[in-house]
Amino acid sequence: MRMATQSSSHPIICASFNQDNSCFAIGTRDGFKIFDCNTGKLLYEKVIGAFVIVEMLYRSSLLAIVGAGEQPSLSPRRLCLFNTVSGTALRELNFLTSILAVRVSRKRLIVVLQEQAYIYDVNSLEIKRIIDTVPNLKGLCAFSANSENPYLALPASVTKGSVLVYNVIDLQSHCEIHAHCSPLAALAFSSNGMYIATASEQGTIIRVHLISEATKSYSFRRGTYPSTIFSLSFGPSADRPDILLATSSSGSLHIFPLGLDLNDRSKKSSSFLENIMSGSVSDALDPSHHLVFHHAFPAGVKSQTVIRKTDKANTSMSEPVALRATVSVISFSGYFQEYGLRVNHKNEAAWSLEHELNLLTAVAEKSST
Repeated sequence: MRMATQSSSHPIICASFNQDNSCFAIGTRDGFKIFDCNTGKLLYEKVIGAFVIVEMLYRSSLLAIVGAGEQPSLSPRRLCLFNTVSGTALRELNFLTSILAVRVSRKRLIVVLQEQAYIYDVNSLEIKRIIDTVPNLKGLCAFSANSENPYLALPASVTKGSVLVYNVIDLQSHCEIHAHCSPLAALAFSSNGMYIATASEQGTIIRVHLISEATKSYSFRRGTYPSTIFSLSFGPSADRPDILLATSSSGSLHIFPLGLDLNDRSKKSSSFLENIMSGSVSDALDPSHHLVFHHAFPAGVKSQTVIRKTDKANTSMSEPVALRATVSVISFSGYFQEYGLRVNHKNEAAWSLEHELNLLTAVAEKSST
């Protein structure tokens, strides 16, 4: 899940978590920085100018970076594969138009332009396929780095919320999902690549789709009034994720449960997550059936958020907790915040700010490389 903006209103231009959410990178007017999510330590910093894209490959020394174009050496049409150990460029790829998004896995490098998406072999940088797309002015895309479900999702329409899902290893179109009536605004795969979450420009409905069947599995109402969805994130899972998180321009974090098959209207709830959601689609669209953390960050400030950890706690504890989650938020105003979410069996939620870091003033330790 990544976001970039060339707006000068925020000190952070872009922010991205790596594939296992153990690190994150930000781009600023001065350069880029890499942080460790667990410790908050600044691991690497390069002060060479403004960047609109900084993508990591897990915790390796490889970065894919794109400049903001504020100086000739940092053209937005040039992708640089950068080595943080040597501090030098390994390769550069040049394009005719600005690069709007980059995604990377251990086998593939994805470059998204306004009307094309390039698929490269990440080792040889051989072009495997060029996909012609509908005009994609924001470079909207989602990518699953999971080896069993290596999918790329791109908008399939400029007037409706249709999603093209493409297998980047087989180099074949997998399916097209008709998700919303309005154009898409946000996309995110689950960590196992089995599900995709979508939101439209209206931002009132969040939908989750099972990729294997190209079918809608869940539909949630975030709220009644339109809002810009900044990010979507599933809780980590080897199978069906427990929860989905969304952030919006209202400054709120929304947590949606995924513990119940909404197609089974007669099914009775048997767990906490299923108790939050009743068994009907109409009830699912009621905003009262999800958890909201208001004022998590200033309204209107862009944010990038992930659920880094989830834990279904032991019911024999003195204060039974049905679910614990660690939620990490990068605010484009310049802060990293980590929240602990605890929900008990009475469906009562409690948020606690466990860590906060000023990303703009952080200094790397001398031993860091």
